Amino acid sequence: MADKKELIIIGASGHGKVVADIARKNGYEKISFLDDNEALQKCGGYDVIGRSEDASAYGCDFAVAVGNAKIRRKIMEMLRREGKNTPTLIHPNAVLAEDVSVGAGTVIMAGAVVNPGAKIGQGCIVNTGASVDHDCTLGDFVHVSVGAHIAGTVEIGDETWVGIGAAVSNNLCVAGGCMIGAGAVVVKNIDEAGVYIGVPARKKTAGEQDK
Repeated sequence: MADKKELIIIGASGHGKVVADIARKNGYEKISFLDDNEALQKCGGYDVIGRSEDASAYGCDFAVAVGNAKIRRKIMEMLRREGKNTPTLIHPNAVLAEDVSVGAGTVIMAGAVVNPGAKIGQGCIVNTGASVDHDCTLGDFVHVSVGAHIAGTVEIGDETWVGIGAAVSNNLCVAGGCMIGAGAVVVKNIDEAGVYIGVPARKKTAGEQDK
């Protein structure tokens, strides 16, 4: 009898629960979690079986359910060094054009739409109801939050987080390492890392960030 298709998710959180649901819908029969909070024993009905550093002991597939892009990158690079497989996980109710490319370890959630010509890097999150339009390029470890919309022919650099309900107008470039705040509307290129808020989006000052 063939072994069950198995996945371990690093990060026992609400986001992890969503990833587990998508994994189940992708045919994974055995799912468990690793998390550095030793008080956790369950997540979404699945067992928490150890800490992230225990990953080397297991030979199954892995997913990284961590919102922080730098931490997500660090864990995925650790898994890659150890030869672990980090599959893409795409909810069956997401809509992807046939020519879309999606990197390893990326998760695309229910109701997301990714249109023709789009390229999505490794370790990205395209969250519930988000859209990435035609010919966009998302770097590695980008997060397009719930209900955020990226118009056509946009380039987004590594580790940028587009907040819930935010929008990026077409034909723009957004630098890596940015946080686009909830509901912000980007209407011109963003050339440097930082936190951007408002309509139209502008960079927060140091004083605002201290509030």
